[in-house]
Amino acid sequence: MRKFNIPHKFEFTNIITLYAQWIRQGKLKVNSDWNKDLKVKFTAQDPCNIVRKTLREQMADDMRFVIKTIVGEENFIDMVPCGINNYCCGGGGGALQAGYPEQRRAYGKVKFNQIQNTEATYVIAPCHNCHKQIEDIGEHYHGNYHVVHIWTIMCLAMGILGENERTYLGPDLASLGL
Repeated sequence: MRKFNIPHKFEFTNIITLYAQWIRQGKLKVNSDWNKDLKVKFTAQDPCNIVRKTLREQMADDMRFVIKTIVGEENFIDMVPCGINNYCCGGGGGALQAGYPEQRRAYGKVKFNQIQNTEATYVIAPCHNCHKQIEDIGEHYHGNYHVVHIWTIMCLAMGILGENERTYLGPDLASLGL
């Protein structure tokens, strides 16, 4: 719309930007107290479409604000590089469904190594393609991390994560708060 100067009366945003806004406004009550003693370490994947292609650095900043608020700033380890300079995971653009898993995994080895270098136990992947690709390369290359969506940890930070929503958490978090 902006590129072709098409008039419109709406604003393009993302749920993570809204999470950040609602947390700053006090409308979304989250905290990282659940992780003070556990000290579980998290990192985050910057999805191509919402970070590098559209909302750019503001999206990366909002995502980090939300994550640090829900896990504790001291428990967040950023990948290097990060934000708009982060590496693609290799799962988007139809790669997950293309039928070339070995090629996708070979490309994803760069992302796998980047994740391993953080030594984080959890990777927050806000994009479904990133989530599946990072999970797959972790299994393929024998990674020692779990992949989660941001809302799962947010619900944990609000004390409302249901039993049926814990299936992909590691044993360190699967029964937390039950």
